[in-house]
Amino acid sequence: MAVSGSTDFELDVADYIEEAFERCGLEVRTGYDLKTAKRSLNLMLADWANRGLNQWTIEQTTVTLTQGTGDYSLGADTIDVLNAVVRRSNTDYALERISRSDYINIPTKTQQARPSQFFVDRQINPTLKLWPIPENSTDTVVIDRLVRMDDADTYSNTLDLPFRFYPCLAAGLAYYLAIKRAPERVQLLKAVYEEEFERAASEDRDRASFNIQPSMAYSRLL
Repeated sequence: MAVSGSTDFELDVADYIEEAFERCGLEVRTGYDLKTAKRSLNLMLADWANRGLNQWTIEQTTVTLTQGTGDYSLGADTIDVLNAVVRRSNTDYALERISRSDYINIPTKTQQARPSQFFVDRQINPTLKLWPIPENSTDTVVIDRLVRMDDADTYSNTLDLPFRFYPCLAAGLAYYLAIKRAPERVQLLKAVYEEEFERAASEDRDRASFNIQPSMAYSRLL
């Protein structure tokens, strides 16, 4: 028996909607069925941004600094900044993230030097605030930012997620539709969705070596 040799299975928005309706014991019959399902899908994707780190939505961005300017727009698609460094002459210097209260209490916000701290002002259009503010226009800041997923705009669109999240998305959309169309299945579909999401999120984690080093210090007993 021969295997397919194919690894390009992918669902578009219409496929997900059809699958979700079937899980609710329903069929897509009208244009409004498609419209309400697509709306639920986009709301669910917005909720995913609140559920934690989605590794595939991390984007590394370089910001060119300007002497004397401490505020830099991150773009409306930015959810958050995970980490940042100042790059000077091909050497990276870590930036420490500070809170809103720490930033507001800095007495000398116009002090110029190599930046060592940053604050992310998470407005609708997030802003990166550096301190001290840049002392030249040759340094850059390299940031790993979490960005929002692409919307489901047309029914022929595929979605901006890895294949291991396909079952989770289908389960989630079925749960969202059940709230509106099949309330008797809400509890079942919610349980399936949360299980699928937990499984996918556990797999979508950052892997790094974990080392434990014993302390060589000791105390002398008297």
